[in-house]
Amino acid sequence: MTSIDDMAAEIMRGLTEYADLADTAMKAAVKKTATSVKKEISANAPKRTGKYRKSWTTKKTKENSHSLEMTVHSKDRYQLAHLLEKGHAKRNGGRVSGKPHIAPAEAHGEEMLTHLIEEALS
Repeated sequence: MTSIDDMAAEIMRGLTEYADLADTAMKAAVKKTATSVKKEISANAPKRTGKYRKSWTTKKTKENSHSLEMTVHSKDRYQLAHLLEKGHAKRNGGRVSGKPHIAPAEAHGEEMLTHLIEEALS
């Protein structure tokens, strides 16, 4: 026969194990999503010389035992990102239309992260 204290300790051990598994699954989902978003941005980015397309990367911004934050960014062509996404004025008048390539990837990333986390925790 087990005592109440033994039962409480066993329940806590089970909950701690589940929390550790959830943290691991969540971190894996964040890494996979960040990589996918980077690839999608690179694939849909405008290409003239290809340098802007190749400049996209992922970076671990913050991590502790329960969370992970990653950033997808253009490491050396970041000045172009807004201009290419939204469009810009030409030097002698007129306008260059934008080519949305960041916003769609971000939206797909949100959906993917939600799906991966729900799948891992079910």
